[in-house]
Amino acid sequence: MKAALINAALVGSGGFVGAICRYGLSGLVQRNAVLSAFPYGTLAVNLLGCLLIGIAVGLVDSRQMFGPEFRLFVLIGLLGGFTTYSTFGYETFALLRDADYLRAVANVSIHVILGLALVWLGYALTSR
Repeated sequence: MKAALINAALVGSGGFVGAICRYGLSGLVQRNAVLSAFPYGTLAVNLLGCLLIGIAVGLVDSRQMFGPEFRLFVLIGLLGGFTTYSTFGYETFALLRDADYLRAVANVSIHVILGLALVWLGYALTSR
């Protein structure tokens, strides 16, 4: 029970920091964008999150760096709070790396197509 609470605190505190960083960076980028009609802030956060998860997982996999607490705080908490898009990017990359091309294409297609469809459905259900 104690370990579960510590793990939850690691994820939660990382998520708090990640969400604050997302809010700050996204707002900063969007305020300074020339064409503010395009969501540059979200794009910047998602791309940076993908780079950061690639670096972190690369260090974990290739150099056996960082323990389970770091992984909980940074990979799940901080980057999860910053952007779950980084997890989507890493999981798709892992499928491609393992030559599981069909699942990789399915993962991207389902996330994009079904995700947009569900946003539309949610909006349609609540805006009528």
